[in-house]
Amino acid sequence: MRSPVTGIVTLLALLLVVIVGYMSLFTVQQTEQTIVLQFGRPVDVVTAPGLHFKAPWNSVINIDKRILDLENPSQEAIASDQKRLVVDAFARYRIKDALRFYQSVGSIQAANIQLTTLLNAALRRVLGEVTFINVVRDDREKLMLRIRDQLDREADGYGIQVVDVRIRRADLPEQNSQAVYLRMKTEREREAAEFRAQGGQKAQEIKSKADREATVIVAEANSQAEQTRGAGDAERNRLFAEAYSKDADFFAFYRSMTAYENGLKASDTRFLLRPGSDFFRYFGSPSGKTATETPAKP
Repeated sequence: MRSPVTGIVTLLALLLVVIVGYMSLFTVQQTEQTIVLQFGRPVDVVTAPGLHFKAPWNSVINIDKRILDLENPSQEAIASDQKRLVVDAFARYRIKDALRFYQSVGSIQAANIQLTTLLNAALRRVLGEVTFINVVRDDREKLMLRIRDQLDREADGYGIQVVDVRIRRADLPEQNSQAVYLRMKTEREREAAEFRAQGGQKAQEIKSKADREATVIVAEANSQAEQTRGAGDAERNRLFAEAYSKDADFFAFYRSMTAYENGLKASDTRFLLRPGSDFFRYFGSPSGKTATETPAKP
């Protein structure tokens, strides 16, 4: 039979084997790369995902190998035309050499601090060589590539590869933006006043021309009307003269009837005339002859 001591020793030995085995295994995820340390000194770098072995007394540090973000706070830069810019930029990077990264900066937080300093310096260098218009409109893509290349060269010593640099916003400071806005507003108001003045002048020219043409048209119409009226009066007089020459008595009768129609209105039939006036000669005789008028001798 085994003694109790032997069983305890066996159990402790198995427990020790389990502990040593557990300490000798480590797992590398697909998004990580691992540095194996022996008493704080790097001895191996493992990039393949899966289960791996190490000495029980060694330790491991996992380093992310995905693309990482670097958000840079807004910085001021001065363009070559001496205009101040507020630049909001960000970068994307990955750790390509885990051992160099660990030996130079040690952690992602420290790397972000170092990269922020390098990015700000690259921004000021590149943007200081171009004008404000180049930054905000003309050469923005080229400038971002130049900044990325400079930052990538400087970050290479830390085992870092800079994938991309983007300028999210590049604008004048707030006080400068207000001044530019006011200047643009004043310029637009001046242009609007000039356009209104030109429009008023054009409207006055059109109105004057229309008035002149209207005056000419009215004058020509009046002249034509007078000519037509004169021609009508002449034709009327001719017809009257012709009618008078054909039958003088009828013509006299017609004119008297017209005078009666125009003179004797329903509202007022009063006349101030001599009793023997020729106006009423057709009242007493259809032939228009007065009683004292003697017939003509044959």
